[in-house]
Amino acid sequence: MIRYLIPLIGLVLFFLEPVFGLFSPLQMNGDFYYIVPRFLIMFLIFVSVYYDTKRAMYYGLFFGLLYDVFFIDIIGLYSFLYPAVCVIAGYTVKSIHRNLFITTVLTLVLTALFEFVLFQFFSLIGLASMPIKAFLGTRLLPTMIANSLFLFILGWAFRSVIVARFIERQNSPGMSGYNGQ
Repeated sequence: MIRYLIPLIGLVLFFLEPVFGLFSPLQMNGDFYYIVPRFLIMFLIFVSVYYDTKRAMYYGLFFGLLYDVFFIDIIGLYSFLYPAVCVIAGYTVKSIHRNLFITTVLTLVLTALFEFVLFQFFSLIGLASMPIKAFLGTRLLPTMIANSLFLFILGWAFRSVIVARFIERQNSPGMSGYNGQ
């Protein structure tokens, strides 16, 4: 049963992102602040760190393609960026310890990098016309604060589910000798 839990969580997060996106923009003191939920990419980073980078890449490709088709109509952007972020996360944790704090910081840094790359791409093709300073203050900072709260609330749950699946995979018959050899 745990085998299907990781893709199911990914699917739920995929559908929750636009729901939470309805709360944006927020108006405070006459300024508008845009919050973009990035729950799915944060979960995929956790999958890459605690479970399997290759599997996270497959999930990233699948959900990225869904995101491209349903939300932005530019096929290939998210289906490239999601697996790329998973690869960066997977290779980064090979040289550092995999504890929850480090994974949380890595996830937030990669999410900010993901947002910045998207902004640069949309600026390049002319879909975003805001200056970089406005982007940093009215979109990136509020987005990172909101996603940080989400991650601090559910990061331990992500880790628990993914580690439980990893243990189940290690203990399953036929996989006992699997160590990447």
